[in-house]
Amino acid sequence: MLRGRSIFPVLAGLLLSLCMLCGMRIQAAASDTRGNMDSLNVGISNIIDPGSGGNEDAIRELTQIVEEAAANKSDLVMADVQMALNVRAEATEDSEKVGLLYKDCGGRILEQKDGWTKIESGDLVGWASDEYLLFDEDAEALASEVGNMIVTIETETLRVRQEPNTDSEILGLLSQDDALDVIEVLDEEWISVAFDSDVAYVSAEYVDMNFHIDEGETMAVIKKREEEAEEAKKKALEDTNAAIIAEEDDLRLLAALIQCEAGSETYQGQLAVGAVVMNRVRSGAYPNTISGVIYASGQFTPAMNGKVAKTYYNGNVSASCYQAAQDAMAGATNVGDATHFRRAATTTHEGILIDNQIFW
Repeated sequence: MLRGRSIFPVLAGLLLSLCMLCGMRIQAAASDTRGNMDSLNVGISNIIDPGSGGNEDAIRELTQIVEEAAANKSDLVMADVQMALNVRAEATEDSEKVGLLYKDCGGRILEQKDGWTKIESGDLVGWASDEYLLFDEDAEALASEVGNMIVTIETETLRVRQEPNTDSEILGLLSQDDALDVIEVLDEEWISVAFDSDVAYVSAEYVDMNFHIDEGETMAVIKKREEEAEEAKKKALEDTNAAIIAEEDDLRLLAALIQCEAGSETYQGQLAVGAVVMNRVRSGAYPNTISGVIYASGQFTPAMNGKVAKTYYNGNVSASCYQAAQDAMAGATNVGDATHFRRAATTTHEGILIDNQIFW
């Protein structure tokens, strides 16, 4: 049985290689890992087999799969920029800009020619100059630092438990297609996840596990967000009360994200999450509004799975999270100009450690 944090970084790295080298997802309930490498679904029961002789055998088996996958050319691509990379309709500098690939975002290679690569990153499909992209080992190394494993619920309702057994207390219920960050693969039956900013457990039988990297955005999505922000700004200028309401909405939204990402952390951990959002707002490399940053495609798991919206509307936010949001909006930061964070147990990236998270 695979348990303990010392095993997870090994598995995460191997899973990353497997997912991104082959462009495939890891499906927790799958059964056959030895078929066509172009459509591989790897079951946790095949990756981590308690009956196969222990940790060493499980890792050896997974390593063999990864080595087979490595024989195929990697289709992973990552942005190599400090701010954002223009993605164009055709492989020329003069072509229409169809979207942006932000720092540390990535995608899949569709085609390559004349120093350009056609990529797919979420809903964004277009051409980017190879000068600003990372490929092969360089792309995999960056992805392993900035990406994370997530589970997606594959059943109508799934219980989240305090301990990895069916007799444990139920902490909450998840709906189909909800997503959570993975902390650790315990064995073929249980996965520990980040739930309400704490550690909880879900049954591996009812989830899909995927390696996730941040995605780019289409110009259509960016334009719509900017138009909505401009409209809100106009209303705020026309109505002092509207301006107050808009600011309160931003505060409430940021506090809701902090609650979801760091509700069980100390105030310092909560402030750090708020500071990351505000650093993105001010950076010029990300959307320039709080809502734009939080809801940018594929950026924050609680925003992706609807948890932020639920928390925003039900108002279940602690006083310390509100205070952290207010302080971050006022310019306070304890992480410098960091624009990313991950749980320390799930990343090898260097950075500032606060509570259970690394900020960089």
